Order: sequence, then structure tokens, then C-alpha cells
Amino acid sequence: MATKGLPLQQGPSTEVALFPTTPRVIYEENPLEEVICQLKFPPILRIESPPPAEFQDSVRQHYPLLEENSPEQGMPAGLAKLLTDVPGFLTAKEFHFLSPDGSWNIGLTREFIALSTKAYTRWEEFQKRLVAVTDSLVKLYEPSFFNRVGLRYRNVIVQSRLGLSGRSWTRLLKPHVLGELSCEDVAPHIKQAARDIVISLGDQGHVRISHGLGKVKKTEELGYIIDIDFYCEGKVDVRETIALLDYFHRQAGNLFRWCITPELHDRLKPTAV
Repeated sequence: MATKGLPLQQGPSTEVALFPTTPRVIYEENPLEEVICQLKFPPILRIESPPPAEFQDSVRQHYPLLEENSPEQGMPAGLAKLLTDVPGFLTAKEFHFLSPDGSWNIGLTREFIALSTKAYTRWEEFQKRLVAVTDSLVKLYEPSFFNRVGLRYRNVIVQSRLGLSGRSWTRLLKPHVLGELSCEDVAPHIKQAARDIVISLGDQGHVRISHGLGKVKKTEELGYIIDIDFYCEGKVDVRETIALLDYFHRQAGNLFRWCITPELHDRLKPTAV
């Protein structure tokens, strides 16, 4: 394969922009809990056997920690032994290469590579790391194409963290997002609410918006979760991947602003980019 790395190309020629364009900002009170990019490709067995030592060497400077996961982990020993006799079962391994503090994680299997972080600050840093990681994949394993490109932003809004305890959600979220929470009589008694919406972006794929009210991990507080997952399925040229992800990134910012009110936007302490 002649491709070397992932050259940065222009975005899709006919971008679908369903959400109003808003100025790009960086929030001091960052609501992002995690950002994940996953690139799936047809299985490459050479990633598993032998283990991806060359790939590790290429990323080890910034991701020195290694974790290996096998499908049978966590299974009863008898069941795991039984399933090892099933052809094609329990063969996929996961290799995780982590930054020293564990805040950045590269996941690699024979079917995908993923980069995730719980310390997201801005797109340029994430993109730079993603290009470096994916360049290593392309140079070492030469995937023919990607069959799924995904970029996911998981936002969690907790009122107490923003000095907004007891504030009505009608002041923080747009009416088209609120649903039952827009009813002032019922809203204080709602302990859980969830919605799952998939919107077409034409040739650029889809976006799944999973949002609602629920308990925040490790606390008993209620928070509002806005989980935005952009993805394109089908045959995606390796050379066009970064341009597609740039498009997803631009739309993600517009979509988040489409969900929140100016009051919440201001409380998140935006700085223009």
C-alpha cells in the first residue's frame, strides 16, 4: 500500500450543517467527561500474533504503560475453557497503551484502533495525538480502508459544580432538549430521564445523541448527560479520515450549543478561540 500516514485534507465538499453555526470557544468549566475516537477496519490478524511490539515502540514515549485484555477475563474458569474450543471465539485481544497518568489511552485490537482521553482541552491537541497514533497503525499494518469512523463527546453537567444548585433545567437547557423536564410541576420529582436520537448527516454519516438526567458516576448527584456520537459507516478512504473527523468536531461544538441556553454557556466560562 502506498499510503504513508494520514495527510490533512479539506473537509467534505458538501458538508451537512443541521445545527446553527456558533463561534468556537474553550470552556474553563469543561463539561467533557471523556472524548473517544475509534477507527474500525477489516480484521488484521498480524496485530495479535506476534503481539504489536513495533507499534508499542512507536508510541511508547508518550504512552509507556501497557495493559492487555483477553475476552475470557472475568468469566468463570470452566466457561472460559469450554469456549476456547469454539472456532473463532475468544481470539480477539485488546492492547491498551496509556500515558503515565492514565488520562490518555490507545486501544488496539485486530479490528480497531481508538484514542480516548479524560483530560480533553482542545481539538488541536487531540488531533495531533490522533494523527501520530494512526500514522503508526497505517505504516505498520496498512489497513485497506476504515469501515467505521467515530468521534464521541460525553458531556456531564452537574449544577453544584457550577454554583447552580436548585436551578430549574428550563434555564439551562433548550426547550427541544428538555422534554418532561420542561414541566415545572413534574420536573423536581424526575429522578431519571433518557432519550436516544439518531440524525442523518447525509454522505458524512450520522450523529447519535443520547441525553438525559441521571446519577453521576461516583456520586449520588443528579446530572444532565449529553453524549454526542458522530460516526460514518461504510468504506472510508484512510486518507480522508482526518478531514471527516474535523467535520465531526466542528458540528459537535454547534450541536452542544444547540442543546444549552446562554445562561449555562456563560456559567461554563467560555473563552473565544
